[in-house]
Amino acid sequence: MSSRTLTKTPVMAGARRRLKILLFVLVLFMGWALYVLVVQYGHISDRKSQMQEAEQKLTDAQAKNEELQLQIARLKDDEYIGQIARKEYGLGFPGEFNINTE
Repeated sequence: MSSRTLTKTPVMAGARRRLKILLFVLVLFMGWALYVLVVQYGHISDRKSQMQEAEQKLTDAQAKNEELQLQIARLKDDEYIGQIARKEYGLGFPGEFNINTE
C-alpha cells in the first residue's frame, strides 16, 4: 500500500482531524496564557510603583515623627519655653524691659 491510500482511510482522517482540533485548542490556550501573563506583569509593575510611593510617604512620615518627638522633648524644658516666650511673644521676667530692634 502506498502512503496515499493510508491518508485517505476514514480512521486516519479522523485522527488527523482530532490532532488538528487538539492543536487548535492548544494554540488558543497558549494565547490566553500569554495574554494573562502580560496583563499580570502590567499589574505587578503598577503595584511596584504604588509601593514605592507608599514607602516614600512612610519615610517622610517617620522623619516628621522624629522631628515632632524632638520638639516635644524640647518643649518639656522650662528654659526652652522661656526662650520661645521671649522671642515670639515679647514676654520676660518681672522687672525686665524688652528691647525690640528691627
